[in-house]
Amino acid sequence: MSQAQLSNLLLNGLWDTLYMTVPSTLLAYLIGMPLGILFVVTSEGHILPKPRLNAGLGVVINFLRSIPFIILLAMLIPVTRIVMGSGIGTRSLIFPLFISAFPFVARMVEGSLNEVDRGVVEAAESMGSSTWQIIFKVMLPEALPSLINGAAIVTVTILGYTAMASAAGGGGLGSIAITKGLNVRKMDVMYAASITLVALVQIITISGNRANKKLDHRKR
Repeated sequence: MSQAQLSNLLLNGLWDTLYMTVPSTLLAYLIGMPLGILFVVTSEGHILPKPRLNAGLGVVINFLRSIPFIILLAMLIPVTRIVMGSGIGTRSLIFPLFISAFPFVARMVEGSLNEVDRGVVEAAESMGSSTWQIIFKVMLPEALPSLINGAAIVTVTILGYTAMASAAGGGGLGSIAITKGLNVRKMDVMYAASITLVALVQIITISGNRANKKLDHRKR
């Protein structure tokens, strides 16, 4: 394979990887973030304690998180076919990636919000702030650095899941490394795709860390 062909292959793989990762991450946060917030505020001793609802959410989130992605991918093929119009392919993988990621997002959001000083929350309560005001004007702004760092971790995790795309006929850098590299003994393709994927992970991780440090007023 020529250098030009390899470069074109990697660019297409990078596009497919981002095409799966970005929408999946956004959709995961669309569902996972409200769930994470609800899980925190309904916990015992918080601003909206509802033990039964909290316990139910915990069971659902833990159950979904415990299913390995490759198994969830196979289980969801009939549903994916209905939702996405096809059970296989790069585009179709967005749905199982999103389903697999949103429970993880909920736990990441929970962890970030639990880092917020309870004294700040109690001060807002004592001043008569509503539940919504405490969430959106106190908890989320205070947890923003940790939330951004968590978003980088979630994105990298979903990026890792895309490496299994070949199991469902998908593309991406991981699929290229396996199907067009390792399986046909083209080690140059495998290493090039793997290095590109690692570089992408590093860019996301470093960006998340820098944003965390820039926004975290506690470290100043």
